[in-house]
Amino acid sequence: MNDRGSSASSTAKRARVRGTPKGRRADPKAREEVRALLKDAPLRRDLLIEYLHRIQDRYGHLSAAHLVALAEEMKLAMTEVYEVATFYHHFDVIKDGEAPPPAITVRVCDSKLPGILGKDVRVLHAPCIGRCESAPAAVVGQNPLPHATVEKIAGLVKAKAVKHAAPGHPHMEIVNPAYVDYAAYRAKGGYELAKACVDGAKKREEVIAVMENSGLRGLGGAGFPAGRKWKSVAAEPAPRLLAINIDEGEPGTFKDRWYLERDPHRFIEGALVAAWAVGIEEIYVYLRDEYHGCRAILEKEIAALQADPPCRLPPIYLRRGAGAYICGEESAMIESIEGKRGMPRLRPPYVAQVGLFNRPTLEHNMETLHWVREILEKGADWFASQGRNGRKGLRSFSVSGRVKKPGVHLAPAGITVKELIAEYCGGMLEGHQFYGYLPGGASGGILPAAMGDIPLDFDTLNQYGCFIGSAAVVILSDKDRASAAARNLTKFFSEESCGQCTPCRVGTAKTLKLIERSQWDQPLLRELSQAMMDASICGLGQAAPNPVLSVMKYFPNEVA
Repeated sequence: MNDRGSSASSTAKRARVRGTPKGRRADPKAREEVRALLKDAPLRRDLLIEYLHRIQDRYGHLSAAHLVALAEEMKLAMTEVYEVATFYHHFDVIKDGEAPPPAITVRVCDSKLPGILGKDVRVLHAPCIGRCESAPAAVVGQNPLPHATVEKIAGLVKAKAVKHAAPGHPHMEIVNPAYVDYAAYRAKGGYELAKACVDGAKKREEVIAVMENSGLRGLGGAGFPAGRKWKSVAAEPAPRLLAINIDEGEPGTFKDRWYLERDPHRFIEGALVAAWAVGIEEIYVYLRDEYHGCRAILEKEIAALQADPPCRLPPIYLRRGAGAYICGEESAMIESIEGKRGMPRLRPPYVAQVGLFNRPTLEHNMETLHWVREILEKGADWFASQGRNGRKGLRSFSVSGRVKKPGVHLAPAGITVKELIAEYCGGMLEGHQFYGYLPGGASGGILPAAMGDIPLDFDTLNQYGCFIGSAAVVILSDKDRASAAARNLTKFFSEESCGQCTPCRVGTAKTLKLIERSQWDQPLLRELSQAMMDASICGLGQAAPNPVLSVMKYFPNEVA
């Protein structure tokens, strides 16, 4: 037998071995339960997280027996299944002999809820549930509760109202607002733009040029020009894919959820136009797991679109996150869509070249696509002319904190925080004086009120060690302390670090210990911060020092 034949024989043997993973055999009962949940679903590796959700949703946890059975069904090593299941916060992996968690889980963004809910209820601290505008907030099972009180939480628990917007919810109009469905969207001209594009009434080059001239930049935080991104991905070899990031895990950010709850088809049409312009073959929508109501809307409305399409549609896949802030980073999100742990990739290559399933990938935040239809219908000049102080466009500010009217406020790019508070937020709360603000969510730094006249937009805050990111603005008053905010944020980063790189994993934990002291070791903190910014793989570790550095620079009296 020649070497080639020997090699082929060895390869065949290895393939047969991989078909029956080694180790513990599946329990027959667990195997049948897993098969009943999977039914005739394809056993592709990238669907692993989706199937873990099916088991978690049905049984309230992931038992060792079910994980073994799932690994056997999917022809995966048990280690592959286990490492993914244990990476994400929303999966409860239970070992043999361990008791499963209580039937109801309450997640609160402030963990001081009194323990009065009973032994059948588990109370977990949740660093962010995407409802900062209605704090204090909680989630009972999958049912969000804005403006939460112990009494309201106890009422939902007693009624076992654990599904999103369950009957009797005390804030039904907030958590389940009326939205524009497929029929209503089509009745008002929806999808006419997408149809015109697909039918050849518009030219790709002209559409991309309008997007470039509008000045629209990525609204997930990075701010890369949208039209330029379309052009660069279109130049890559086919097949190309589109990945839409709606993970929105940055504390203080909730704009994507707000738009999804009210006008879901606007971003879907934007995605179809982008897919046509760039030559996209498949669309993947990655939605954070906390947004159960949005997921129900999207499942229903995508099905309605596909049942009565206005034009030829590429396949659209809705993928569910599992509670990992790091998956807001584009390459970590792509790893998660592929059914893996959400570990950021080293770059280059960039996702535009080697992205989802190793194909050139156009990655966009949901709100970026939300604006596509209006820009193409009204023109690039319309959007570009909206800004203030020499800036271009509009910004959806997620405002929370000590203002009378928190929420999503659509305002000109370049507006200052003082103008935002006065013109859109109804001013400060009674008895509160403006003290400071976070211009860009958890990682965007902290500035004092005296610096409240800086235009809020991409690039305008960089010289101050801050950035606007996804435009999540948190307002602090004289009853708050910037140092306390920095501690909370550093604790969040420490808990949410994926652990892949040492500068972030060790640096965030070390920083937290240092700033828990009444007097900060500022030289050591600066040295540690520089190492994290220089050597971390992704934006989490690179931006995690910003709150601490801001406090030392702009609030020195708090840490002397």
